[in-house]
Amino acid sequence: MGVTIGIRREDKNEWERRVPLVPADLVELSQDPNLAFTIQPSAIRVFTDDEYRQVGITVDESLDDADIVVAVKEIPLQLLQKKKIYFFFSHTIKGQAYNMPLLQHMLDLGSTLIDYERIADEQNRRLIFFSVHAGYAGMIESLVCLARRMEFNGIKTPLLELKHAYEYSSLIEVKNHLLQIGHRIRNEGMGDHADPIIIGLAGYGNVSRGCQEILECLPVKEITVAELEDTAGATAAQVGHLVKVVFKEEDMVEPRFSDAHFVLQDYYQRPENYRGVFEKYLPNLDLLMNTIYWEDRYPRLVTKKWTRANYGPDKRPRLQVIGDISCDIEGSIELTLKAPMPDQPCFVFDPQTGEVHDGIEGDGPVIMAVDNLPCELPRESSEHFSMVLRDMMPAVGQADFRSDFEGLHLPPHLKKAVITHRGELTPGYRHLQEALDKARG
Repeated sequence: MGVTIGIRREDKNEWERRVPLVPADLVELSQDPNLAFTIQPSAIRVFTDDEYRQVGITVDESLDDADIVVAVKEIPLQLLQKKKIYFFFSHTIKGQAYNMPLLQHMLDLGSTLIDYERIADEQNRRLIFFSVHAGYAGMIESLVCLARRMEFNGIKTPLLELKHAYEYSSLIEVKNHLLQIGHRIRNEGMGDHADPIIIGLAGYGNVSRGCQEILECLPVKEITVAELEDTAGATAAQVGHLVKVVFKEEDMVEPRFSDAHFVLQDYYQRPENYRGVFEKYLPNLDLLMNTIYWEDRYPRLVTKKWTRANYGPDKRPRLQVIGDISCDIEGSIELTLKAPMPDQPCFVFDPQTGEVHDGIEGDGPVIMAVDNLPCELPRESSEHFSMVLRDMMPAVGQADFRSDFEGLHLPPHLKKAVITHRGELTPGYRHLQEALDKARG
């Protein structure tokens, strides 16, 4: 007997135009006699209802008859149904307090939750993600913020031509425009700005890769961390107008004990044995891109204390903008106090009051902290995501979710992503019970 997979309409906000499975991939999946698909109608989705109808997919408001429901973002509690199988980004795996009611409701309903964030290979590398596209959009938005902040300080550069990512029709259009801007920079420089613009990237994973792919459209030179201080003291004529430097874990922290050496796995497992040293690099950066995964047991990259000491009416530090793609509220960038929408992507942290205000004007650093950046490139990010999810659907369709967890036959990369099943936390996530109990008070 076949299964019906329902594709939920995304409606978290007006910017959420993505979809987990695109029409072209459903053409192939629909050849499987065990799989049928229904999608909810949407007025804002980047792929229209008619595009799905044209490939034979049923468009229907109701997903009641679907055995499995796939979505991108969290599904509102009132729409969840008993004993149904759900795929979405639940934002529960860190025990996030704001989503513990969602997790508890899934348990109460006896439903199965499979979280994309936990679909990973044997080396625990994620297999399905929007991370690269977050890097694309985050880099674009941060360059927009930097250009406007520099203009506020009296410096106009060719980067002012750059638009918000969502204002372009495609990623190709973005890159073509960046190539044109890069040509201007090569020929005309950065106007009156005689120093190199140094862009630091904290992290080297998929998000960082997306950022760097955008930067490659511009005349950017890469340096090592060891070269950073000398480069910051040079002119653009000596080192180039745009410079990037990538920081790894061993650059961000050091062992607390003088006789110890940095060991990556030891840092992951025992971060309390290390202290953060990243702030020593900040005076040499114009733009910092934060792309790291962070939990509160790890040191921060930028603190409120450091900001209060380095910004003010009589202080003009080099660091103008922080692109916080990771967007953990008061997390690795402690100045990130909120997550704005794409049409107002940045705010300024006031070092004296500790408050923030929208825009690029003020004595403190500008923070770009949009938390749904892939929405700004909805077509490409959906196509990339769907290409991976498509290949997982046949195995999901063949699984018997009526069995207990031990007897649930799924490929290992999918089974490790099952957080709840038949009213219980699965073995790999039983530690979340503590967060659930705390949320209940």
